Amino acid sequence: MIRRLLLVLLALVAEPAFAQELTSAETARIDHIVDEALTSTGVPSASIAVVRGGRIVLARAYGRQSPAISVATPNALYPIASISKQFTAAAILILRDQGRLSLDDPVSRYVPGITGGDRITIRQLLSHTAGLQDYWPQDYSFEAMSHPVTPRQIVERWAAKPLDFAPGTQWQYSNTGYVVAGMIVERVSGQPLLAFLEQNVFGPLGMHPVDQDLAIGPGYPVGYRRNGLGPVRPEIPAAQGWLYAAGELAMTASDLARWDIARIDRALLPARDWAEQETPVILPNGISTNYGLGVSIRDMNGHHAILHGGEAVGFLSSNIVFPYDREAVVVLVNAWFGNAHDQISRGITDVLHPQGAADEQATAAARRLYDQLRSGRLDRSLLTANANYYFTDAVLRDYRDSLGPLGDPQSFTADGPARLRGGFVNRNYTLTFRGRELSIVTYSEPGERGKVEQFLVMPGG
Repeated sequence: MIRRLLLVLLALVAEPAFAQELTSAETARIDHIVDEALTSTGVPSASIAVVRGGRIVLARAYGRQSPAISVATPNALYPIASISKQFTAAAILILRDQGRLSLDDPVSRYVPGITGGDRITIRQLLSHTAGLQDYWPQDYSFEAMSHPVTPRQIVERWAAKPLDFAPGTQWQYSNTGYVVAGMIVERVSGQPLLAFLEQNVFGPLGMHPVDQDLAIGPGYPVGYRRNGLGPVRPEIPAAQGWLYAAGELAMTASDLARWDIARIDRALLPARDWAEQETPVILPNGISTNYGLGVSIRDMNGHHAILHGGEAVGFLSSNIVFPYDREAVVVLVNAWFGNAHDQISRGITDVLHPQGAADEQATAAARRLYDQLRSGRLDRSLLTANANYYFTDAVLRDYRDSLGPLGDPQSFTADGPARLRGGFVNRNYTLTFRGRELSIVTYSEPGERGKVEQFLVMPGG
């Protein structure tokens, strides 16, 4: 008993106190971010969950989830659509761990009738490098989606077509590949996909998702659409079967956050499974896909992030995990128009990872140096010897003559976090003017008084 108590106390000490709760100011800012996003886009509702310090510190719902739900509740189940792919990938990894398949097995061993099935591996299905044509690239439901479908029918219509590219040579998002992966889970396990996940994932984690085809009717959020800038109208759900293993789940934001916490803690699955899911696949040409097995891998606000979005008929979702920071952001909305889910997830990320004072000072210094260039008067004491060599009188005249007439920029913003390269700190900026953009790429010596090694202004996007 004493040993257990010591372990608990050590765990509490190891967890930074500041990471445990959101302050009242942070919570108020998140409320404002959500309200502003819903108001500006017309999206009816949002349900969010925020993980900090490896636990859920906020779970709230906002707006109108359906005419039958008078007050928005965080217990409402929203379709998470393609975020479900990481669960399908986890099912494959569990079967691999049980010795029942290999990620490098050809899919023809389990599912017949697939073009190139003897050359496509299970790993390529999960990483979107199989070459199978995506059966639903549209952001609307096409006519066939008004009729029920089976996984086999999807495979017969789309996976029997010629491949879009040779397996493993390119990356192209493909819902079709995940339908095949779901069929493999069922074939190998002898269970329906959701039953297998309930037994091996949802039950152990205390999650209570349902098939998104069944999350319709009283008590469930209604999905909405909007044609152009017209009125917001209820959307007609797709017929059963269309999302299957590519996007089969509906759950609360907190349930998805519980899965995110398992990812952070390296719980439930072996650590190597989480790492394998989060390792970007590299193409033969050496280019990273920035996608692993069911998840994307990015850098956000200078923090390593594992993320995925989702789109179901009438719903959009966003899930971002910062495993090293022990944080996660879940945003679910009941509309498939606008970008409220992205606005909210980015806004909450900014609350968790605000731009530091050093970055603000660097942006202000970059703006001052830009103003010097457009005036033709450069303080050379701010520059390294290399930068002074670059800025000849002729170069300064070009900058003055081309930048001066533009006047003051309408905005001067940093493009993401600072990065280290070649012993220097790289910071990039975007300037907007009426009708055009400029980009600035800078390198400076580290430290508050570090001199500028490079300051290049060029046309933007």
